[in-house]
Amino acid sequence: MPSSHTQTKPSFVVRAATLRDVEALGEFIEPFVEQGRLLPRTHDELEDLTRHGFVAVIGKKIVGFAALEIYSVKLAELRSLAVSPDHQGQGIGKALVIACIEQARKQNIFEVMAITSSDEFFQRCGFDFTLPGEKKALFLQTRETY
Repeated sequence: MPSSHTQTKPSFVVRAATLRDVEALGEFIEPFVEQGRLLPRTHDELEDLTRHGFVAVIGKKIVGFAALEIYSVKLAELRSLAVSPDHQGQGIGKALVIACIEQARKQNIFEVMAITSSDEFFQRCGFDFTLPGEKKALFLQTRETY
């Protein structure tokens, strides 16, 4: 009788990012920056993102990140969402989105937006192209590259 082997992926923990994470976070996002999926960040910008950011870790290794940039009591943006390719499809991205949304709720932020090329993922997390009352976000690009 053949035995069945199930491989279980190590479980992850989502926690608030801290200043101690900045160096590892810079290394973690580097491949995403090289692929053009995330904007390059200076050390100071990463420090800023950690104030309202969350990391997903397995052991002590960062396998995901997302931050909430608060513009006003009306609006915040979910930024810099990234999950290690080796750990995608395990719910890490959704857990990071939920952590950011909960942070926005705690701070009584009215709307959270996400600018993304992965709109289906964000729709599965409850985001949509329009807000109640038919409000839409419109954009105008002023140059070719950032």
